[in-house]
Amino acid sequence: MTAGKKRQPSLAQLRAFAAVAEHLHFRDAAAAIGMSQPALSGAVSALEEALGVTLVERTTRKVLLSTAGERLAVRTKAVLAEVGALLEEAEAVRAPFTGVLRLGVIPTVAPYLLPTVLRLVHERYPDLDLQVHEEQTASLLDGLAGGRLDLLLLAVPLGVPGVTELPLFDEDFVLVTPLDHPLGGREGIPRSALREMRLLLLDEGHCLRDQALDICREAGREDVPATTTAAGLSTLVQLVAGGLGVTLLPRTAVRVETSRSSQLLTGSFADPAPTRRIALAMRTGAARSAEYEELAGALREALSDLPVRTVAA
Repeated sequence: MTAGKKRQPSLAQLRAFAAVAEHLHFRDAAAAIGMSQPALSGAVSALEEALGVTLVERTTRKVLLSTAGERLAVRTKAVLAEVGALLEEAEAVRAPFTGVLRLGVIPTVAPYLLPTVLRLVHERYPDLDLQVHEEQTASLLDGLAGGRLDLLLLAVPLGVPGVTELPLFDEDFVLVTPLDHPLGGREGIPRSALREMRLLLLDEGHCLRDQALDICREAGREDVPATTTAAGLSTLVQLVAGGLGVTLLPRTAVRVETSRSSQLLTGSFADPAPTRRIALAMRTGAARSAEYEELAGALREALSDLPVRTVAA
């Protein structure tokens, strides 16, 4: 068959191959895209015929990508992302703030800001189908780059090419201690006090852990022995209540997390207090960028009742 007579690949074939490339398993790939396994296998075979190359090496135990398959999987992912952007732009032009918006949120933001975000969307954008995904930062950025997510709500700066940040607010960190701690409940705590404390941290992968370590380094502390860690802020605070150490909490989390125990005190740092910045993040040049910028402005207004300092656009 000559090159000029080769059939054009269909989107269904490209989606099938992309799923196989991701899962390396025909059954799992078929389930992921809602296609029967025979139909998926047929779509991949048809794509191989259309392209004139072998993409997948099939064995009885597992599926492997050929060298050509590995190269073309990257291009296939990019093509599907562009098709998704085309559909997204058409939807945005047709009717702003309608359709699906897939929002990714980090765990140290979700419980404290989502009530405000959801109320805003419900009241101001009732035709928007907001879908929320709580994941750690690295996973969220992968989802944004691959088109699985549309918009992120997380701590910045990210410093990631191709991602535009829309700052929302800054918030201070506070020191959470057991009742008998000498700095419990104090104001104007110097950062240097962190050098000698037994600081409890979140597990690896949480950006809040990295922020806490940065604050310690700024205070002149080189290392924080990770003898005890937690998967979430709720557990972290309970460890503090049990006398295992102290921790740092963003101010938006204080009311929710410290209300569960009477064995805690919170102290504030001397100015300039350690802070974190929360922002929306989108793909640079996203079709719905005007909508996302408007949403950011609406969120700044809605979040102003929280103990934060909103950031001008």
